[in-house]
Amino acid sequence: MPKHRIYTMSFASVYPLYVAKAEKKQRTKAEVDEIVCWLTGYTQEQLDAQIANQTDFETFFADAPHMNPARSLIKGVVCGVRVEDIAEPTMREIRYLDKLVDELARGKAMTKILRTPDSA
Repeated sequence: MPKHRIYTMSFASVYPLYVAKAEKKQRTKAEVDEIVCWLTGYTQEQLDAQIANQTDFETFFADAPHMNPARSLIKGVVCGVRVEDIAEPTMREIRYLDKLVDELARGKAMTKILRTPDSA
């Protein structure tokens, strides 16, 4: 089965869309960056480098320093598919990020988006 085309797209080409979605709902680029860094373990400098290098999505997630173990708490539907039911690991990571940005744009508090223990 061929890879989905999102895998070969650069993260940098989609990142501005995440930021625009957030800013359209009065959220910030800094909040998007915080979400990406929380999910992947990248520092802000590493994230900026990945964007500057036009890293593709597959490599972006494969090279992530430390995928957050709390990401398994992310549930819900993105693009008509339940994220927790996605079998392919890279696609699941991409959809986790999509879901987190959706939650940000919907006005959810950062503590809830980042699944912090005090958000329950």
